[in-house]
Amino acid sequence: MAAASSPDRLIIFDTTLRDGEQSPGASMTKEEKMRIARLLEKMKVDVIEAGFPASSNGDFEAVKAIANTIKDSTIAGLCRANDRDIQRGIDALKGAKSWRVHTFIATSALHMEKKLRMTPDQVFEQAKLSVRYARNACPDVEFSPEDGYRSDMDFLCRILEAVIKEGATTINVPDTVGYAVPELYGEFFKTLRTRIPNSDKAIWSAHCHNDLGMAVANSLAAVTMGGVRQVECTINGLGERAGNTSLEEIVMAVKTRKDFFKLETRIDASQIVPISRLVSQITGFVVQPNKAVVGANAFAHASGIHQDGVLKARDTYEIMRAEDVGWSANKIVLGKLSGRNAFRQRLEQLGISLDSETQLNESFAKFKDLADKKADIFDEDIQMLFADQHEADERYKLISMKQSSEMGESPQASVTLTEAGAEKHAAAQGSGPVDATFKAIESIAKSEAELVLYSVNAVTQGTDSQGEVTVRLARAGRIVNGVGADTDVIVASARAYVSALNKLFDKSERLNPQTSGTI
Repeated sequence: MAAASSPDRLIIFDTTLRDGEQSPGASMTKEEKMRIARLLEKMKVDVIEAGFPASSNGDFEAVKAIANTIKDSTIAGLCRANDRDIQRGIDALKGAKSWRVHTFIATSALHMEKKLRMTPDQVFEQAKLSVRYARNACPDVEFSPEDGYRSDMDFLCRILEAVIKEGATTINVPDTVGYAVPELYGEFFKTLRTRIPNSDKAIWSAHCHNDLGMAVANSLAAVTMGGVRQVECTINGLGERAGNTSLEEIVMAVKTRKDFFKLETRIDASQIVPISRLVSQITGFVVQPNKAVVGANAFAHASGIHQDGVLKARDTYEIMRAEDVGWSANKIVLGKLSGRNAFRQRLEQLGISLDSETQLNESFAKFKDLADKKADIFDEDIQMLFADQHEADERYKLISMKQSSEMGESPQASVTLTEAGAEKHAAAQGSGPVDATFKAIESIAKSEAELVLYSVNAVTQGTDSQGEVTVRLARAGRIVNGVGADTDVIVASARAYVSALNKLFDKSERLNPQTSGTI
């Protein structure tokens, strides 16, 4: 569980399941959130912000399920500074072994006037009352002044001193719009902690957005210059607009430059790459190849001089070992004659949990089908088997498809789907085989959705690699991502489109959570 404040300990607060989910189309189901939460726990994240319980019944149930399941991390829920939100958070979280109510209200002049339409005195009183209400039920309360970095310093000191007096145990001052620069953000925390008389009664936390590409630098400046001992971050830097502080970059910076930071985290860094892949697969947000730590090229050396140096002594050009963050060339050598026990063991090593023997049998059958298509099965292939799991009551299911294309002729595609259990067929022409396939599917679904993203990524190396396709659809303000994988990229594309359609028509799916508020 999250450790108490210590001069040489940095608390890692992961908000992938809350702030990361605010990326357009990244809303997750309860089951998807649970898979990520289990791997976050395995990675030994101190605090997992599981969601925004008051935003929807679905998110309430997801937070509650995570709180009742995870034992080795503190589970937090975000709540606006009002009794209804906070009580909803308490009801969702109270079953956890360790839990935290995280409440917030805007404190910048711009937000108070234009968004809240409240006076500073009203905001001051609301903040105090909300922390008092939360503290009566929960011993661990975090308070965040939304748009805190752009707030008036005198007012911010006044309100933060008051909420600490009411019992707030963590004070998080977010750079909500990514406006800060490292030196000024570090000095900002130093000033707050110097001017607020009871600042030593709380743990100080940084929460940065990446609009100017400085979220990680700002967070680390807050740690070194401002005495911050909690950093709020997300896997892959996932988040609205340009994203949030990347967990993997914070952790590996502190670990690699321990000589400078002189801090420890309890993170098991070997789980970083596995959870990066899982989050990417579930949300449909592909990790850029040159992304630090988790990008496909993070430990690749194309230059001849670099290659020669690494072969002679790897620390000539590598400051981290790839295996320390979970990169591995290991492949699971299983085939048609392999047993289920070996398959089950590999799933456990990858942090994939199965709820029943039936699910194991179904997964093993998918593995055997893939083994018929590929000579070598890599860990990434195993994970992709679970990236586009389907529920039994989905509106659309892809039954079969075929397509043809030749130079000088219009590509054609025909598909067979079931729609609410009824089998339907359609054919269409397009500018390419994917376009023709999508038009055929759309002639059945008639969703009138806008295709706003189509992305293809090779899961592993080689021409027999599975293609991982992400499709993002938008309709009437609702944005969803669908992911599909197959050694045939056209089939993967069809699966991704159908997956997105199912989310679009699933009434239990959350609306774009950006409407719920943010810090």
